[in-house]
Amino acid sequence: QVRLVESGGGLVQPGGSLRLSCAASGSMSSINFMAWYRQAPGKQRELVASITSGSSTNIADSVKGRFTISSDNAKKMVFLQMNSLKTEDTATYYCAIVAVVGGPSFQYWGQGTQVTVSS
Repeated sequence: QVRLVESGGGLVQPGGSLRLSCAASGSMSSINFMAWYRQAPGKQRELVASITSGSSTNIADSVKGRFTISSDNAKKMVFLQMNSLKTEDTATYYCAIVAVVGGPSFQYWGQGTQVTVSS
């Protein structure tokens, strides 16, 4: 069973920084894709940033220049460095991966970590 555990969320003032971490565990042959999504109250879940096993990254325009995604493939971890945070970044942040398990690929989600940007 694949499990994702996020950490690093919290309350921060506008302009501050946070670093989210996500650790994947369980039986999987490989991880092809890792990403961070977020969902604010009353809004749809949106992709924030993603990174492939080949280290290609994609960053949403709304956070480009402020957020950076990185991964440690050996440790099966993905990180989201968030700088210059704004109140509109307030949301629950979810880690997601696409992993090969016994042949086919499956998508897995973490439980989410709350990020609140407020003065």
